[in-house]
Amino acid sequence: MRKNKSFSLLHFLAGASLLLASNAVAADRVVVIPLGGTVGNATAADVVKGKTFSSKAAGKGATGTLEQHPMGQSYTNTIGMTFNLIPSGTFTMGSPDGEPGRDSTETQHQVTLTESFYMQTTEVTQKQWQDLIDNNPSDSNPGDNYPVETVNWFEAAHFANALSVSESRSECYTLTGCSSTPGNDMECSSVDISDTCTGYRLPTEAQWEYAARATTTAAYANPVFFDSSNTEIGSGFNTNLHAMGWYWYNNEMKNSSAIAAYESGTKPVAVKQANKWGLFDMHGNVWEWCQDWWDGSSAYSADPVTDPQGDATGSNRVIRGGGWSSVAWNARSADRIRYSPGNRYYLLGFRLVLPPGQ
Repeated sequence: MRKNKSFSLLHFLAGASLLLASNAVAADRVVVIPLGGTVGNATAADVVKGKTFSSKAAGKGATGTLEQHPMGQSYTNTIGMTFNLIPSGTFTMGSPDGEPGRDSTETQHQVTLTESFYMQTTEVTQKQWQDLIDNNPSDSNPGDNYPVETVNWFEAAHFANALSVSESRSECYTLTGCSSTPGNDMECSSVDISDTCTGYRLPTEAQWEYAARATTTAAYANPVFFDSSNTEIGSGFNTNLHAMGWYWYNNEMKNSSAIAAYESGTKPVAVKQANKWGLFDMHGNVWEWCQDWWDGSSAYSADPVTDPQGDATGSNRVIRGGGWSSVAWNARSADRIRYSPGNRYYLLGFRLVLPPGQ
């Protein structure tokens, strides 16, 4: 297991001061300087007496910038993609029997993720794709800040590899027997996934749900608990989901005259409320590819698992999160479906993760 390097020195901004008591800290801003690195920003509220920050990205110069936000450490890469550090931990994956819209594959079980990871705060945008791949496969609404969609699993993996190479990171995917080009219906005959890569990749299904829940246990991750009197299983309006995501009912801004209307289809990223870990559009807008093969069984095992990676082989990959034309239950944190990795769809995009130590 890789370990982060620790910052060993706190340097204060000129003229600023920081007062640390044994159980409290001030809200001034400080500058954190890692050994041999350049300056990274942090808030004093995140400093605890006797502890130091952990990162090495601040010393990477052009590779990106590092900031410490109230919800945790954040990293912005060379093409403007922002990633928040998601802490390691244990959570209950799946849904309880009484959750409206629940599917039988969502058996609740305990999952432990032993390493923190960085999750992209938004879905990959059309501009980010174009900056790297130099085309735009999207078939819904065009726009730099709209999610890229109509990309299959192989194309998402290729994008992750290309981004890794551009930042001198090791690639996570070895794609062989590939036809066509990314953004133009690229498919590959085989894929090997490295478990020691330092580059970008798709989240595992467990990482995705853990990040989507952001410590919550209700159907959606906003502060309003799931309201059983306002459940939308088919075609109604759900205030809990409306606050956080785009789905069938608010696609054309029904019951939402206070917000300017958008065209039917995808919407700009980060318009709705983020979850507690600063992640946007985990519910709705576009479905998101996960790294895992869909498990061959009809449901999760109820047994506890640690760092699950999904099946070693399969014919479908997991997709999560629901899309702009989905009914509300498809956008629940626990909802899971599968899709052939070679298929492309105007409701389907992705977001990336990075290993800890950025």
